[in-house]
Amino acid sequence: MSDFFKDKVVWITGASSGIGECLVKEAARRGAKLVLSSRREKELKRVRKDYGLTDSNSMILPLDLQEYKKLGKVPTQVIKKFGTIDVLINNGGISQRSLAHETSLETYETLMKVNYFGNIALTLAVLPYMRKAKKGWISSIASVAGLIGVPLRTGYSSTKFALTGFFEALRAENHKENIKVTLVYPGFVRTNISNNALKGDGTPQKKMDKVIENGIDPDECARKILDAIAAEDLGVIIAGGKERFGLFLRHYFPNFFAKFLAKTSVT
Repeated sequence: MSDFFKDKVVWITGASSGIGECLVKEAARRGAKLVLSSRREKELKRVRKDYGLTDSNSMILPLDLQEYKKLGKVPTQVIKKFGTIDVLINNGGISQRSLAHETSLETYETLMKVNYFGNIALTLAVLPYMRKAKKGWISSIASVAGLIGVPLRTGYSSTKFALTGFFEALRAENHKENIKVTLVYPGFVRTNISNNALKGDGTPQKKMDKVIENGIDPDECARKILDAIAAEDLGVIIAGGKERFGLFLRHYFPNFFAKFLAKTSVT
């Protein structure tokens, strides 16, 4: 196993459950010093305890991505404790399960605030420290739904497409500053993402999608994400056969794919 993460300060958002929790588990195993962020402080403390982290090698830093205008000064707390921020993994986000014509504008705004503005606001707050250090690794956990516009996820897909545009441009702008950007495109991963997904009125769906229940293991997903960051990959797709087949069809047979997507089950 590579020692890339050993003693590096790794900041993970959405760290209280799902892929984020698995990223904490795997990064801790690889010897990283960790900053754990999400809205749920109690769950962050549980995660830290479950994976044997201590005050000396970890930090609990609650934040709400939806309150993105308040994130500008948050990194100073990390710098005060650890002196640096080596890796930022923008994992926090929320999904959607509603048809476009049944979705309120307010729900679209919430999705954009959390998934897009929240993630880029934290990135912009961290960026000056990385530029000064002339090094850094940033990862954005996008989605296969950021490569394919998926039914019942018009808002979610839009935010993930937007993240790709932002982080690809950011990578180009900071090439000379030795800042690496890895875009991650998970498919269906076995987490609570569908339970927490917003319906058209902005309330949680509170239902496990069958495709999510049968998705890939989140620990496997976390390992592949960290491997991609360590390898300085530009992007990595972590998905099952159904999603990969969809990407293949979209690229080579777009007309057929459009009909296929309209008929296939995505929940």
